[in-house]
Amino acid sequence: MNSCPCGSGASYADCCEPIITGKQPAETAEQLMRARYSAYVRIATDFIFESTHPNHRQDYDHEGTRKWAEQSEWLGLEIIGANRGGPDDTSGDVEFIARFREKGALRTHHECGHFKREQGHWYFTEGSLAKPRPIVVDKIGRNDPCPCDSGLKYKKCCGK
Repeated sequence: MNSCPCGSGASYADCCEPIITGKQPAETAEQLMRARYSAYVRIATDFIFESTHPNHRQDYDHEGTRKWAEQSEWLGLEIIGANRGGPDDTSGDVEFIARFREKGALRTHHECGHFKREQGHWYFTEGSLAKPRPIVVDKIGRNDPCPCDSGLKYKKCCGK
């Protein structure tokens, strides 16, 4: 099986290829995001352009996009999450991390892609760099402040 570059686990022929070739539209913003990543891997830059919303194509550099896609080694896509962007929505956001090697250096691109659905077709509108999420620690150390807000160390309060 020729696995799809988007990391879905499905074959390319059953996953992103029909969307990239225009045989079927993306049903969700996430499907379009996955297809766009696969298009970079497969150097299908016409699809990258066509899946960009017409109002957001003014600064698109077709030749630069093609060269970057060709010169990069694509290492994987991780979908962090999606907000809206379902089959019945008209807009949605997809947070993702694309990993690649460029000129020998490992790179990550962490973005929240914004998508819009018009006349049954999803389009990428723009992306914004994703903000780092706060580190959440579930384990409380003996010398950490007590979570009950007493002002004491955990070991002197609720940790006894």
